[in-house]
Amino acid sequence: MTTAARRHGDRRISPVFLGIVAVTAVSGWAVWTGFATLTGLAVFLFVVGAWIVSLCLHEYAHARTALHGGDVSIGAKGYLTLNPLKYTHALLSIVLPVVFVIMGGIGLPGGAVFIERHRIRGRWRHSLISAAGPLTNVLFAVACTAPFWLGALDGVPWPFRFALAFLAMLQVTAAVLNLLPVPGLDGYGVVEPWLSHSLRRRVEPFAPFGLLAVFVVLWLPAVNGVFFDGVYAVMDAFGVREAEIWCGRDLFMFWRGTGDWCQVP
Repeated sequence: MTTAARRHGDRRISPVFLGIVAVTAVSGWAVWTGFATLTGLAVFLFVVGAWIVSLCLHEYAHARTALHGGDVSIGAKGYLTLNPLKYTHALLSIVLPVVFVIMGGIGLPGGAVFIERHRIRGRWRHSLISAAGPLTNVLFAVACTAPFWLGALDGVPWPFRFALAFLAMLQVTAAVLNLLPVPGLDGYGVVEPWLSHSLRRRVEPFAPFGLLAVFVVLWLPAVNGVFFDGVYAVMDAFGVREAEIWCGRDLFMFWRGTGDWCQVP
C-alpha cells in the first residue's frame, strides 16, 4: 500500500460513525413527525445518538488539531476516522458519558485520544489542542439552540424542541466541566504549558483522579445548585427556558413515565 493510499485510509470516515449518524437522523425524524408510538423512546435514541456524535467530534477536534500541530502519528491510530472504537479509552470517552447522561442528565466529559506531545512545539499549540474539544461542544450547543435564539421555532414539534433543549444543555455542561483547570481535564491542558516544570511534576500524579474529583464535588448539593444555576443562566441567554430542558429530560428518561405533562405547551 502506498503512503498516499494509507493516509487516505487513515482519514476515511468510519462506517461505525456513519451508522451512529444514521440512527440519530432516523430517530430525530421519528421525534419530529411523531411516527414513533413511544415518543420518549425516539427522544432517547435521538439524544443518545447525537451525544455520541458530539463525543466523536470532540475527540476528532483534539486529533485534527494535534495533527496540524506536528503529531503525524495521529492518522495511524485511527483517530481521524471518527470511529469511537479506535479511542485509547472507549470506556471513558463513550460508555461513561452515555451512562451518566442516562442516569442523571449531565454531560460528563470523556478523555480518549493519545497525543504524542513531544512531537509538538510551542505552548500555544499545546493549549489549542486541549481547547479544541470543549470548543466543539460549544459549537454543538450553539447549533442546537439556534432555533431558539433565532426565533425560528414556528412549526417545530414540541417533543423535538424539548429534545434539542436537553441536548444543548448536555453540551453546555460538558464544555463547562471540561474547561475547568483540573488535572486530567482539557481546561488544565490549556493552562499546563504555561506552568513551571516543577509545578507540572507535582500536579501530574493527580491527573487520573481529576474527573472523579469533579464528579464527587458535584454531588454536594450546594455545589450542584450553583453549577446548574450557572448552566441554566447560559441556556436562558440562548433563549432556552429551564422548563423546556426539564421536559426534554423527562421525555428522554421515558422509563420513569414523567414526561406526559410535557406533550403540550
